[in-house]
Amino acid sequence: MISMDKLPWTMRTPRKSMPEFYIDEVLPILMRRRALQLTKFDYRLANDLDEELQKLRCRVNFHALRFKKPIQTLGKKLVRRLRVMSSRYVAIHLRFEPDMLAFSGCYYGGGEKERKELAEIRKRWDTLPQDLSAEDERTRGKCPLTPHEIGLMLRAVGFGNETYLYVASGEIYGGEETLRPLRELFPNFYTKEMLAGDDLKPFLPFSSRLAAIDFIVCDESDVFVTNNNGNMAKVLAGRRRYMGHKRTIRPNTRKLNVLFQTWNQTGWDTFSRKVKKIQRGLMGEPDDPRHGRDDFHEMPSSCICQRVPVNRSATMQTRNLLSQVR
Repeated sequence: MISMDKLPWTMRTPRKSMPEFYIDEVLPILMRRRALQLTKFDYRLANDLDEELQKLRCRVNFHALRFKKPIQTLGKKLVRRLRVMSSRYVAIHLRFEPDMLAFSGCYYGGGEKERKELAEIRKRWDTLPQDLSAEDERTRGKCPLTPHEIGLMLRAVGFGNETYLYVASGEIYGGEETLRPLRELFPNFYTKEMLAGDDLKPFLPFSSRLAAIDFIVCDESDVFVTNNNGNMAKVLAGRRRYMGHKRTIRPNTRKLNVLFQTWNQTGWDTFSRKVKKIQRGLMGEPDDPRHGRDDFHEMPSSCICQRVPVNRSATMQTRNLLSQVR
């Protein structure tokens, strides 16, 4: 855009627009102006489309779109550095930024200081109610798990303290103090800042490029875990399904939030058994039906071939028949 004599025409499309909107409203402007910038593009296309359009969407999302070469180069370099230390690693996409917590209306035990800070940030959004009940939000499963809770869940379902973790995150509310319990549970704890060193300096002014680096390292992980239901988590889950299936663990936030209120009042074995029961069907098995059914980004089912079970008896009968014909 810097090289253009005249900046392109800009427009914002409504959320979840049908294809007809793009044909009737967007295409004429594109044909007339030759270049068009859409200022927003998260969920600007309807979820439920004709199957052929869904397949085209997969070609765009998973094949046509590429990160720029410097981003790809650094992302892959971080993956190699992790693989040198361990043949397998778990990536956690950890959303625990101050504005995200303020938006959720949740409370995390930081006393009056936390309540005042998050309430002040929450005032940025005029449309959000200012009197949400933090307890009600937690009971409904609207509060993201803390770094400590994510660590406890992983240990409870069987990941040992020798597991290598890559933590993808922005600014963590509470900083190192908030991350310390997760580090203690998993000492092999790494971030892009720790792995990249000075290589990260050119990217530091650009939050979207830093997120892109995290995206690459998370995508290459053996197991991907998230504490949120945001766009990046959904797209990563869908891409990992589409590209041959790699495990993605989605916490059952509503039930785990209830369990974590009393987790230290029971023995570890009891706690672990309850977590495994809660997480049944959400551990990223290939046929896991419980997450992403209504979101194409998370479950691009139109683009994934279903393996048809082989009827061995019928196959043997066919072979015998063919041998007789020969």
